[in-house]
Amino acid sequence: MQLPRLVIAAPSSGAGKTTVATGLMAALTARGLRVSPHKVGPDYIDPGYHGLATGRPGRNLDAFLCGPGLIEPLLRHGAAGADLAVVEGVMGMFDGASGRGELASTAHVAKLLRAPVVLVVDGSSQSRSVAALVHGFASWDPQVRLAGVILNRVASDRHEELLREALEEGAGVPVLGAVRRTASVATPSRHLGLVPVVERSTQAVRAVADMGELIAASVDLDAVLALARSAPPLTAAAWDPAAEVRAVPGRPRIALAAGAAFSFSYAENAELLTAAGAEVLPFDPLHDAALPDGTSGLVIGGGFPEVYAAELSDNAPLRRAITALAATGAPIAAECAGLLYLGRELDGRPMCGVLDTTARMTERLTLGYREAVALHDSPLAVTGTRVRGHEFHRTTCDPAAGPTPAWAWRTPAGAAHTEGFAAGNVHASYLHLHWAGAPGIAERFTGAAAGR
Repeated sequence: MQLPRLVIAAPSSGAGKTTVATGLMAALTARGLRVSPHKVGPDYIDPGYHGLATGRPGRNLDAFLCGPGLIEPLLRHGAAGADLAVVEGVMGMFDGASGRGELASTAHVAKLLRAPVVLVVDGSSQSRSVAALVHGFASWDPQVRLAGVILNRVASDRHEELLREALEEGAGVPVLGAVRRTASVATPSRHLGLVPVVERSTQAVRAVADMGELIAASVDLDAVLALARSAPPLTAAAWDPAAEVRAVPGRPRIALAAGAAFSFSYAENAELLTAAGAEVLPFDPLHDAALPDGTSGLVIGGGFPEVYAAELSDNAPLRRAITALAATGAPIAAECAGLLYLGRELDGRPMCGVLDTTARMTERLTLGYREAVALHDSPLAVTGTRVRGHEFHRTTCDPAAGPTPAWAWRTPAGAAHTEGFAAGNVHASYLHLHWAGAPGIAERFTGAAAGR
């Protein structure tokens, strides 16, 4: 399959990858192209901006969570019907899973996709040194095709001239554009990164439009398209959720928490539930006073319940409905934000009370990939099931695990760690999972919902 594609990378975090990648997606979409947006790594927030820019779901390509062999199939699945794919990288180009070399890095994914790479370079506070930087990134791994540079935060015409001269003289990589310093496309941040699109509504729409206009005025889009079209044909078959799971009978209705408080969810998770025979029904715990009619299973993903603790607590009818659903034995799966919501309290405010734990905000960031094993049977997995997941939060639960913990893993220091709650029909944990990497989860959960 011939799918034009390119990867947007940077030497480090903070160089402006998201602005450039989202702006490119918006600018190319404005040209009438169908752009498929993708993000390297486990990030949930950037894909929201990508989706706003393109009108298509932003999707993740994570070689740790899903395995290297699924990267090309997942790209093809997400890019069905698209004219090209734009993939935003993660951190610095060669930064991958800690202690695992290139695994899950932007460079690793670019090689798996055989895609040309555009390096976004923060040009502030340097001139001729930019050539040494780009030369190093271009030569570090010969299997990575660094095919272009976009200069970001350029101060003036003279500054741009100096940067271009240096790159023409010593780097051998063409400059595709130069983006001036501007505050008009700034996106607000807080304790876990950018504020999600779903929380910003009209402001997010304006910010993405500004990004598109800025990139269209600053970057040679024809050169970018030519570069994307130079990628060789893809050879792997597209990922198909229907081929990953068996459909169970009964068409159970599975409620999926959504909205501003629970915006973290991989699109493939819901697609796998649907393929497994479920009817997936999104609802918003901030506004809906009841679960969807006929709910026989509940999935509550990640997000920012700590930001909306008061509103979630005030919605007592829904909290009571979730508590009642749990009491019937219906399967409930909760990740991170969902775990906090199911506990007794969050920052002193009453939550659902399904789990005997209390949560609060902390200053400490817990972040990293995990390789975990299920310690007890649950609606998600049988004892001994091994998964790969990701933690990302600034909260803590007391206790951190129930009498029957959900998962066990080894910390980076080698210590044994147990976490989460696998209490009968409820599975709740801080661990985020991409179900494409373990599709049996969707089939097992749907079967549990159908068997009630």
